Amino acid sequence: MDFLPTLWFVAIAALWIGYLLLEGFDLGVGMLLLTSTRDEKQRRLMLNSIGPVWDGNEVWLITAGAATFAAFPLWYASLFSTLYVPLTLVLIGLILRAVAIEYRGKGISDAWRRMWDRALGIGSFIAAFGVGAALTLTTTGLPIDANGDRVGGPFVWLTPYAVLGGLAVVGFCLAHASAFLGLKTLGEVRERSGRFLVRWAPVALLPLVAWVLVIQFRSGTIITWALVALAVVAVVFAWLSARAGREGRAFLGLSIFLVLGAASIFAAVYPVVLPSTLDHAFDLTIDNAASGSYTLGVMSVVTAIGLPLVLLYQGWTYWVFRQRLGVHHLPDTHAVEPATARR
Repeated sequence: MDFLPTLWFVAIAALWIGYLLLEGFDLGVGMLLLTSTRDEKQRRLMLNSIGPVWDGNEVWLITAGAATFAAFPLWYASLFSTLYVPLTLVLIGLILRAVAIEYRGKGISDAWRRMWDRALGIGSFIAAFGVGAALTLTTTGLPIDANGDRVGGPFVWLTPYAVLGGLAVVGFCLAHASAFLGLKTLGEVRERSGRFLVRWAPVALLPLVAWVLVIQFRSGTIITWALVALAVVAVVFAWLSARAGREGRAFLGLSIFLVLGAASIFAAVYPVVLPSTLDHAFDLTIDNAASGSYTLGVMSVVTAIGLPLVLLYQGWTYWVFRQRLGVHHLPDTHAVEPATARR
């Protein structure tokens, strides 16, 4: 196998893992707004914890899709056309949550804020579930023929594997968001997040564990099983750290768990990028789905120059906004008097 297609398979896997790692906790924060608290200042505190980073985290999703389009156009075409319905819902969910974040503070009534809180929570759930379903089907297979075209109706993708993957990402987002809020906030929000993580993380992470095990039993190797074992160690470390009130270690442990678990999935399915559930002869691989060597070479040069700059900038953003926040840092809400025209 050529080096460049393998390199870009690894790069795309890293982009998806980076998206789940960074966007996961702010999607989870959005979902937690649906049930966590009715105290307005605490809800504002939760939103402020992700305020400086949520839009930058979404860049990883755009980059992962663009990299797939450029490096593996047949993979992109088959995946996105077959999953047109769920990916459209993901787009609607992302738009809904972005509008909710921006518009929530434009009114001062409780009804206005509740409406946008629900929009944010529902949009976050739709986005997380849809991305999880798409990634799971990428690794378990879709009904595509020899030309990479979908066989079946528009909802042929809606399988038990799709539901499992959607729940896997939703569950991880909730657990990671709880660890993040414990790490970034003070007072009641921090304490409540810690209790939620200790009580519900073992349940929330079960679908992700099931997804990992399904792939390993189907095509795992010694290396991928070793990654799974390390992921188990990481998640146990995270839970024990949460019980001890060590939020930083809990967040780190969950992050390592995701990275190792997702890496074991991508490594197990390699070199297949999209299996066919009709006939394995129709599988898309890094060889038959990749762009030409010239295209991949140019992409590699551009990425080698641009990616370090992006990582440095995003790392700097997290460093600048690393301090904990409490409700005492937030000003009281107030009405803004409309401007009047001068006579």
